[in-house]
Amino acid sequence: MNIKFLHIIIFVSFLLPACQQDKDYPNATPKVHHVVVCWLNKPGNKEARWKVIEVSRGFSEIPGVISVRAGRVIPSEREIVDSSFDVAIYLSFENEQKLFEYLNHPIHKKAVEETLKPLVRKVVVYDFIE
Repeated sequence: MNIKFLHIIIFVSFLLPACQQDKDYPNATPKVHHVVVCWLNKPGNKEARWKVIEVSRGFSEIPGVISVRAGRVIPSEREIVDSSFDVAIYLSFENEQKLFEYLNHPIHKKAVEETLKPLVRKVVVYDFIE
């Protein structure tokens, strides 16, 4: 087999899965991602951490939310890793409009007022679009 032909086959085998990444949304606008990093009032408090994670899972009921993930920090000694937070929440949305609708949705507002504000002392948010 020609070595050049082999390189082409290898290249295409890596390229095809990437091309099919959005096959479920062929005409979709680029997805929006929302990362929320939380520091608890009582760092390391397992009960508070669990409440934040549980209330976050309810965000999947909000229209336009594609996925929700929430979990605790993985402690790290690596200099590049900031493991000072307690909980991180990740959401993806169909588009920017759905992100803005989520922020004003009653489920989100209730979670912020009844759970996040009482338990969390600091929040940092990162939003990005593919």
